[in-house]
Amino acid sequence: MRIDKYLWCIRLFKTRSLATDACKKGHVKIDSNNLKPSKEIFGNEVITVRKNQINYKIKVLDIPPNRVGAKLVDLYRKDLTPKEEFEKTELLKFAKDYYRKKGTGRPTKKDRRDIDDYYDDTNPNDF
Repeated sequence: MRIDKYLWCIRLFKTRSLATDACKKGHVKIDSNNLKPSKEIFGNEVITVRKNQINYKIKVLDIPPNRVGAKLVDLYRKDLTPKEEFEKTELLKFAKDYYRKKGTGRPTKKDRRDIDDYYDDTNPNDF
């Protein structure tokens, strides 16, 4: 089975074209070698897929006949992704600045509440 079809069948990608694009961009690897979408996949291979800033490691257990339901996915693959990869995404959420740049416009309602909470938490004798 082609690697792009396999990734679609085990529900790692929503569409097969998304799986194909990931292969073309070099996000799908076996032994740190980039794969073309047409690469044939067999059992007992470990695939590394970069998706949403997470490096998934998947071991191919069997080849599905067609796209399988979510409950049956574990029959065809074994997820070897370390937990540290998922913890990195939690840190990335905090690192991103969602707010506008400093000094542009007046504070939003959320900003004002955060400022009020900050001043409520501090000791009034500190000022």
